[in-house]
Amino acid sequence: MANLEEQRRQMIAEQVSARGIVDEAVLKAMQAVQREAFVPESAAEFAYEDTPLPIEEDQTISQPYIVALMAGALELSPRDRVLEVGAGSGYAAAVVSRIASEVYAIERHERLARLAARRMKDLGFDNVQIIHGDGTLGWPAHAPYDAILVSAGGPTIPGALRAQLAIGGRLVIPVGTTPRLQELVRVTRTGESEYREENLGQVQFVPLIGAQGWDEPSTSGRRLPAAGAVARLLRETAVPIDDIESVDLDGLLDRIGDARVVLLGEATHGTSEFYLMRARVTRDLIAHQGFCAVAVEADWPDAAQVDRYVRHLAPGEGRATAPAFRRFPTWMWRNKEVHRFVEWLRERNGEVRNLSRHASFHGLDLYSLSASATAVISYLEQADPAGARVARHRYGCLTPWERDPAAYGRAALSDRYRSCEDQVVAVLRDLLARRLEYSQRDGERFFDAAQNARLVADAERYYRALYYGSVASWNLRDQHMFDTLESLLAFHGPDSRIVVWEHNSHIGDATATEMGRRGEHNIGQLCRAAHKDEAYLVGFGTDHGTVAAASEWDAPVEVKAVRPAHPDSYERLCHDATLPAFLLPLRDPVREAVRQELTPPRLERAIGVIYRPETELASHYFQASLPTQFDEYVWFDETRAVSALGETPAAGMPETYPFGL
Repeated sequence: MANLEEQRRQMIAEQVSARGIVDEAVLKAMQAVQREAFVPESAAEFAYEDTPLPIEEDQTISQPYIVALMAGALELSPRDRVLEVGAGSGYAAAVVSRIASEVYAIERHERLARLAARRMKDLGFDNVQIIHGDGTLGWPAHAPYDAILVSAGGPTIPGALRAQLAIGGRLVIPVGTTPRLQELVRVTRTGESEYREENLGQVQFVPLIGAQGWDEPSTSGRRLPAAGAVARLLRETAVPIDDIESVDLDGLLDRIGDARVVLLGEATHGTSEFYLMRARVTRDLIAHQGFCAVAVEADWPDAAQVDRYVRHLAPGEGRATAPAFRRFPTWMWRNKEVHRFVEWLRERNGEVRNLSRHASFHGLDLYSLSASATAVISYLEQADPAGARVARHRYGCLTPWERDPAAYGRAALSDRYRSCEDQVVAVLRDLLARRLEYSQRDGERFFDAAQNARLVADAERYYRALYYGSVASWNLRDQHMFDTLESLLAFHGPDSRIVVWEHNSHIGDATATEMGRRGEHNIGQLCRAAHKDEAYLVGFGTDHGTVAAASEWDAPVEVKAVRPAHPDSYERLCHDATLPAFLLPLRDPVREAVRQELTPPRLERAIGVIYRPETELASHYFQASLPTQFDEYVWFDETRAVSALGETPAAGMPETYPFGL
């Protein structure tokens, strides 16, 4: 119990207060309510995690921050009478009851309503009443209400709820054009027929079902083509993959054509088949189509170690000798599948006498703030010792945070510490001001230093934006990755062609997904805008098997079972096609009916470095239109986890090997 109380205090401090919730009544209410009592026993140990959790009837209990945000938006007083629509397990009603006088809650699932009512009685929440019914119609018997909290997303604000709001009362409800993505709206009744509305930001709730909500449980809000017919169409038009190493890829290479950028995705960060297939396609693009580089979702300094290895270059003076990819998640690039590809790339380059035709390996990501700052100073110590002293002084602003750069974001946005933006941007500005002098003398070494300087500047902004968990942080990261890719294309020359390895969520066009409706963009969208048909986007998917993933950030890797796909998902359609693996052309399909039938949005699964099967629908599915998102889709029905490498290189590996000690 003491441990859970401490977890509850930590939750309030880090997940609620730190995000700007300052209402003392809300903070005290959150502290008073035991969240573990409102989730199934199997999920109790995760009660104070920063995430929704599953409850009965395939529903979820909201993330603690969202409960606090909505409770605060109601501006409650001790005299208020409150209506909640969508009681679920009763957690939000319990929190609100610690502030308000009376709480009336409605739940459409009869079993949930019964369980929640019994829980309120057992826990002593005697000012809460819960019934089973259609919440979109409200509870007229106890109206008017000083506040109404709607814990599900509706297409519009139900008129019945407006009518039951007292003059001066506040109604907080998620509203959106689809049942999975909404804006949180606060409505204040200012007169008999006057209401004022305010937008409080983007949220994602389960759909509000009822007479004045969505017609029926749905993930898309529209009638989808019959699944069986679509699955048969996929079976008839897909290109089967019998074996990754022997499959004929001539058709895929023809479809890629003259594309300058080929982006190869993955539906998880830990699936062997995705890595092996990307490696197979990339080998053919390098060997037969003249592609000159591979750019991956990894940090620039780590990938630079791999690059020097595959191009038979010396490690470089002043370089750190620590192995690459030591930061969480280590298994994402430190695995046997990547090892095999790296060895192929090194061997292939060794056979090519013309050094200018060696294929290189680069990182696009921006997490390596400290390592990149060190690389900039190392370069300047040789190229411009006076400049190195200035850079060291300016980067010193970041020194206290080098082990935990996310903590820098929290500090920089508080009154306790200033932002380092001016200092780190000045280093980049000074480097670029002497670009001609440095590049003529150092060429590639200057390019590497300039990219690291850009990374530090962008990472500083990213970690400040990350503090709020906002759209801005995602956009900053993907903009940096796109800008780095464009720098690589420019550096390698006008005829250069590059393969990109990133997650589907980065390389699929964001305008075709929920991301775009949230205002997020990604590298796939930016590449299409910049390169038009010369960008070819390839997504990947799976139904079931195993995956390497963690349960939370910075936790050990586990081999987890991947649940079979949701019935309303693209993955289920592909599974029902009954082909073990296949390629599915989408830009130029075998039959136009493929695009027509797949265009209506469905669910799509995304598993990153963290996988929580217990909350899969809420935390790992999003809506997308597959033919708009990708130009091609690669399917493996059953998959297995990548094989993570240890810290020690195999016997006989050279000391310069990037994954070794």
